[in-house]
Amino acid sequence: MPEGPELHLASQFVNEACRALVFAGCVEKSSVSRNPEVPFESSAYHISASARGKELPDSQPPPRQEPLALVFRFGMSGSFQLVPRGELPRHAHLRFYTAPPGPQLALCFVDIRRFGHWDLGGKWQPGRGPCVLQEYEQFR
Repeated sequence: MPEGPELHLASQFVNEACRALVFAGCVEKSSVSRNPEVPFESSAYHISASARGKELPDSQPPPRQEPLALVFRFGMSGSFQLVPRGELPRHAHLRFYTAPPGPQLALCFVDIRRFGHWDLGGKWQPGRGPCVLQEYEQFR
């Protein structure tokens, strides 16, 4: 099960992998996922992530639009992968696609066991305590 440090590393991966990428189109959910649809489409947007404890918010359109935030909870086996569009992992339950020109890539939330989920709105869980990695003094 991913814990705080793994989610912190996942947010670093998303930020480093997506820093120079522009995403476009709609967010695509797999047909087998029980998680909600993500009603978002744009001709250009950027993705960034931060982690707090065991929650990872993700996805941000350009400033001219209202930001859309998603909170990901990884469950037992959730992770993010950046792959060529034609090589989607089997359990890629949510996909963000890069804009042309350039190689078509997909940032995928991959969850083999389907225990992970995402919530629209980007709110931390109520009563969430300080993050041991980023708010250590308050955590102590």
